[in-house]
Amino acid sequence: WSEVNRCGQNGDFARALKSVNKILQINKDDVTALQCKVVCLIQNGNFKEALGVINTHTKVLTSDVIAFEKAYCEYRLNRIESALKTIQSASQQTDKLKELYGQVLYRLERYDDCLAAYRDLIRNSQDEYEEERKTNLSAVVAAQSTWEKVVPEDLGLREATYELCYNSACALIGQGKLNEAMKKLQKAEELCRQSLSEDSDVTEEDIEAELAIIHGQMAYIMQLQGRTEDALQLYNQIIKLKPTDVGLLAVIANNIITINKDQNVFDSKKKVKLTNAEGVEHKLSKKQLQAIEFNKALLAMYTNQADQCRKLSASLQSQSPEHLLPVLIQAAQLCREKQHAKAVGLLQDFAEQHPANAAEIKLTMAQLKIAQGIVTKACMILRSIEELQHKPGMVSALVTMYSHEEDIDSAIEVFTQAIQWYQQHQASQTRGANPKSPVHLSLIREAANFKLKHGRKKEAISDLEELWKQNPKDVHTLAQLISAYSLVDPEKAKVLSKHLPSSDTMSLKVDVDALENSHGATYVRKKAGKLTGDNQQKEQGQGEVKKKKKKKKGKLPKNYDPKVTPDPERWLPMRERSYYRGRKKGKKKDQIGKGTQGSTTTGSSELDASRTASSPPTSPRPGSGAAVSATSNVIPPRHQKPAGAPATKKKQQQKKKKGAKGGW
Repeated sequence: WSEVNRCGQNGDFARALKSVNKILQINKDDVTALQCKVVCLIQNGNFKEALGVINTHTKVLTSDVIAFEKAYCEYRLNRIESALKTIQSASQQTDKLKELYGQVLYRLERYDDCLAAYRDLIRNSQDEYEEERKTNLSAVVAAQSTWEKVVPEDLGLREATYELCYNSACALIGQGKLNEAMKKLQKAEELCRQSLSEDSDVTEEDIEAELAIIHGQMAYIMQLQGRTEDALQLYNQIIKLKPTDVGLLAVIANNIITINKDQNVFDSKKKVKLTNAEGVEHKLSKKQLQAIEFNKALLAMYTNQADQCRKLSASLQSQSPEHLLPVLIQAAQLCREKQHAKAVGLLQDFAEQHPANAAEIKLTMAQLKIAQGIVTKACMILRSIEELQHKPGMVSALVTMYSHEEDIDSAIEVFTQAIQWYQQHQASQTRGANPKSPVHLSLIREAANFKLKHGRKKEAISDLEELWKQNPKDVHTLAQLISAYSLVDPEKAKVLSKHLPSSDTMSLKVDVDALENSHGATYVRKKAGKLTGDNQQKEQGQGEVKKKKKKKKGKLPKNYDPKVTPDPERWLPMRERSYYRGRKKGKKKDQIGKGTQGSTTTGSSELDASRTASSPPTSPRPGSGAAVSATSNVIPPRHQKPAGAPATKKKQQQKKKKGAKGGW
């Protein structure tokens, strides 16, 4: 026993375990020895073996004796429900059990009970672990804000540690206060560096590993703010550090996949492997795990793995039958396979089984019908969503779609139903007083404008009269009413026009000169100042001089003959004149430069030196064939001057001169 005591105080639990086993060999049912053995196994991380010892000696190790150790082993083995039962079955709730109870409730995501447990612990405990309890309390508040969207209460905790700052930042992210959360994370990073740098044994790599979770939250805020490039860079930096926290790696990999979407699919497929690491399910909350599974299904769809996508979405639907996303993913996969009718049927079945989510599903069904070009059917689906019928956005969408289909009666019916809904709803709320809300009045005005646009003037007049009745000072509505009556009942229009304000009261205080001279004015008025007598005389004098100025006579050609009528086609190019007959081309010139490169137009027999007579070379005569001899002084055909070229050149010059003479 002295050996066990000494080893326990020194923290050498492996040697202590050997001594305990010697004692148990003497007395296998020694309660103290069994307790010591369980503690030694726990300290060595052998939780399964420790739990086995407890379960095999249930008669000796009763729940009162070993409740905490048993619950702790179950907690560490991720048997959270069993740990909760063990704690609740204990006859006496010690401080140790209360601490463990708080951890168990947090893992079970029972945040309200967990918050109450930690408050009780902080209030009734005074020891060196107070800071840890406050950190756990702030973690519970952050989880409530993030996953349950509960506005966190101010706990009055002094954020002296980086853990408290980090948890506070998480709570702010849950509320959508991203800029404040970023400042908290920066403060947490600073505190973390300060606290870890004080320890000489801690390296820079250790500090970066500890900061990884803070940097991960910073990157998440950047992603939410739309700074995806910065977020992606920071995420990849964290992955390069290879942190040991599999939960952190899974979350970062999932976030990178959401940034990639349907792009960079190869990278996303590599990142998915990080989300499948062992133990991830015990590190993340249910909503985090669910989000990862949704993204896996979407990635399978984008990578054309139809069977995998269906398998994942079906699994998600079985876990959360009322959730929208699994059925939407299945419908999207069917649409990619061009099975639109089957997708609509799937959505219809879900809407009938889950009426609470029918509105969102019907909106998707309508979108599919529009994509197929079946607009009328889409309108019918939209009008079946009763809770959205009166919404301005829905009314606008339906009217636009019916107008596109040229179904004006249905569009007016949509306006009428929405206006009637507001009348009934407001009458019930105001007990018959029936004042018109801004949305109601806006719908009436839009209905009137629509009817006027499509020639339904009599129907529009009733809407405009109702609007004018609500606000007799509205000049715009009165002007519209008069305009409508002028086409139907001119006398009534004249009577109503008396209600228009006078032109004096309607005059706007506008500086016309300033308006015309403004930067965007299209017309700038000229400054018309009165001219003095001298200026007038000067201008008149200049005018007289201009009148006396004579036009210069045009130059005539040197060969101009006034007796000969000028050529009426002299302004046309020579080629376009009626008497142009084209140029006379030499026979040999036509044959030069035509054909493929290296080919000649003359016969091969004429260029074959072996077939010519062995007479001395003579100069070829103009216009004759270029007969050459087979001597060494012969110029190759490629380098010969074309026969008849000088004569052709002279002819061209003569033609040019003739053409010049015919210019007039």
